[in-house]
Amino acid sequence: MLTPLTVAVAVAALLLAAWCAYAALRGQPVKDWHYLGMAVVLLLTLVQLAIGVVQLSGGQRPSGDTTVVFASYLVAVPLCLPVVAMVSLGERSRWGSATVAAGALVLAVLQLRLDDVWAGGVSVG
Repeated sequence: MLTPLTVAVAVAALLLAAWCAYAALRGQPVKDWHYLGMAVVLLLTLVQLAIGVVQLSGGQRPSGDTTVVFASYLVAVPLCLPVVAMVSLGERSRWGSATVAAGALVLAVLQLRLDDVWAGGVSVG
């Protein structure tokens, strides 16, 4: 897996989480600039998805027998921000910003998990 891209996605997601958490603390709803930030992070996750699919189809596999788990995480990661963006559209208060902050934080944690699964460190149950 491409570690610099994984780190870039995680850092961008953490920055988005901090930005939206700050807006929530100030009582502000999600604004257009926040959606632009979500679009940038989403673009990074889509690039990550494309690279991951190319690597899997090219024969590179995660360590151990974790290909299905890795592919599941790879597909789930880009879905995170669109879901919270839809929720924030329905919640036009500070809680919409808090929802985006939480979703971006989940996305950053998923990056760590994705890297862990690629390295073979999967534990189920």
